[in-house]
Amino acid sequence: MKFSTAQSTALSLPFALAESRRRIDAALDQYSRFDAGCPERLGEAIRYCLLAPGKRLRPTLVLWAAEACGCSVEAALPAACAVEMVHTYSLVHDDLPAMDDDDLRRGRATCHKVYGEANAILVGDALQALAFEVLAAGIRPAEKAVACIATLAHAAGATALVGGQADDLARQTAENDLPPRDRPQRDRPSLDLAALESIHERKTGAMFHASLRLGGLIAAADPRRQAALEAFGRKLGLAFQIIDDLLDVEGEEAAVGKRLGKDSNRGKLTFPAVLGLDESRRYARQTIDEAVAALAPLAPADERLASMARFVLERNQ
Repeated sequence: MKFSTAQSTALSLPFALAESRRRIDAALDQYSRFDAGCPERLGEAIRYCLLAPGKRLRPTLVLWAAEACGCSVEAALPAACAVEMVHTYSLVHDDLPAMDDDDLRRGRATCHKVYGEANAILVGDALQALAFEVLAAGIRPAEKAVACIATLAHAAGATALVGGQADDLARQTAENDLPPRDRPQRDRPSLDLAALESIHERKTGAMFHASLRLGGLIAAADPRRQAALEAFGRKLGLAFQIIDDLLDVEGEEAAVGKRLGKDSNRGKLTFPAVLGLDESRRYARQTIDEAVAALAPLAPADERLASMARFVLERNQ
């Protein structure tokens, strides 16, 4: 199904997001029905994590970017699901005791709390492999599948998602190993901000950027539109992380669906810690404005993506 511009702008954002989630969830359900070769408990754990209630923002961005460039949802759906699989794998591994050590995710107990650490590691491994299997089998022609696989692999790799997480962990470990009197006092915020943005351009932003790039690749977008999508994705990813950091301080746990206050309790480098609450909010608004402005080459088909950016700015979960 392909919406016209008029139809798209007439749809309310909540309706459009709900419809996108419905399509993505139905496809994820089908992709995670394994044959007899998958051990029952592993399959159950994969579905527990992959089908957990979530906003599905990243896969929705794949679909909406493709539609904004004249492509159908059906053609983009495998890439959208692959993005969600990689994102879910990253959450499962991030929650492990050796990483961020969380016990709540998407409003329910984290994977390792329910299925054990070994199974949680295997769930992440399986989801990452499944993502690339879905791209290879579901995207045509083959040249386009290769480009999509390369895009997602790079976003998930050592210089992007994994590298950002490694730097984040290394910084936390280095600071926590210092005696309190020797820990950074955040008196040089410009340096901390550069380090923080470097981490989150990879740890968080890479998957937003990849989602928009994938949508453009599937739609065979011209270079100007492709560049607009990717610029939008970079800005949106940064704004999403700023808001995430603000919610860790000011949010409600029931709405956010994960433990709050852990970042500040650990002395973790966050936007509020570096900039303060008010300046972080201002920076988020500025970044969203820049994201929306980047969409100009897609007008008038950019309205839902712009609405998504405003949703990210105003979200409470």
